[in-house]
Amino acid sequence: MRAHPLATDAVLALGALVSMVVGSFADPHGPHGPTFGTRTPEPFSLLLMLLGAAALVFRRRQPHAVLAVTAGLSLLELTTGEPRAPVAMAAVIALYTLASRTDRPTTGRIGLLTMAGMTGVAMLSGPLPWYAQENIGIFAWTGMAAAAGDAVRSRRAFVDAIRERAERAERTREEEARRRVAEERLRIARDLHDVVAHHIALVNVQAGVAAHVMDKRPDQAKEALAHVRDASRSALNELRATVGLLRQSGDPEAPTEPAPGLAVLDELVDSFRKAGLPVKVMMELGRDGDPLAAAVDLAAYRVIQEALTNVRKHAGQGARAEVSVVRVGASVEVTVLDDGGTDSGAAESPEGGGHGLLGMRERATALGGSCFAGPRYGGGFRVHAVLPVG
Repeated sequence: MRAHPLATDAVLALGALVSMVVGSFADPHGPHGPTFGTRTPEPFSLLLMLLGAAALVFRRRQPHAVLAVTAGLSLLELTTGEPRAPVAMAAVIALYTLASRTDRPTTGRIGLLTMAGMTGVAMLSGPLPWYAQENIGIFAWTGMAAAAGDAVRSRRAFVDAIRERAERAERTREEEARRRVAEERLRIARDLHDVVAHHIALVNVQAGVAAHVMDKRPDQAKEALAHVRDASRSALNELRATVGLLRQSGDPEAPTEPAPGLAVLDELVDSFRKAGLPVKVMMELGRDGDPLAAAVDLAAYRVIQEALTNVRKHAGQGARAEVSVVRVGASVEVTVLDDGGTDSGAAESPEGGGHGLLGMRERATALGGSCFAGPRYGGGFRVHAVLPVG
């Protein structure tokens, strides 16, 4: 029926025509109630019924025009037909169609006009008294058609609204899932970058030292290789912990080691000192001793790790670094400075590429804080992050 609406309306029009023709042979005023076959409709009335049924074929395409045509044919029958044929049935169907496909105010105006016009003509024309049941029947059927059409329209609107809300909720759920996946991928990418960049930088430095002193100072070469082994072991452990987050529920148990934080900052700084980077640390988190939130603690650690890694990779020879972690009011300020070493322009190279600085800013922004990184006046580089304690 939905695929072929015109054919459906044609079948409906045929059924309406048959009903009107059959009804035109019934006499409602028989001696013992309505009787069938005691009267015969006029040819003009049959023509009006045929035209009204034909108009119903287009009821959904042109509801206003079809209602006007069927109402006009009904008025013509009410004023000329004797006995009257039920041509008004076509107008009732047309009024129902219009009410089911338009808004309520339009239904009210047109329905009231149709009811009043057809009922008034029926009461004022013909030999029947104005209170005859046929006249009251026209009023009742037109009123019920308008009410039924409006009820169907409201029901359709209600179902469509429910369907739209369900589809919108599904789209919102899918968008939220995609957003969470994207955020998780970005977070894991930052962690992998921080781990790999830090440890590989140390491995690269210590491997260079070992290659340089292998022949003349084998004891120092052994010490450098030991640092390479320790750095690579730490890298593997952190990579294992990070990749463990990607395991499914049925996979083997993921690592349960806590995420690194400021509590192990000394170990991080010692690894850089062993790689030949002098680092001075000053940390003041207040006397109350309230621990930082896990996300803030991890972000502060990663900012320091990435900043010191950049110093080791990009600063000149003999560079020195200073790390400051201070709690100021409702935030923690993390500052990492370096003097640039003997090469005054080397410290500015981190701005040229890589994802380390971007990752630091993203970490700070995700917590509602901020992060600034840029060259210092007189040489060197400065990283300053403000992280809300809460």
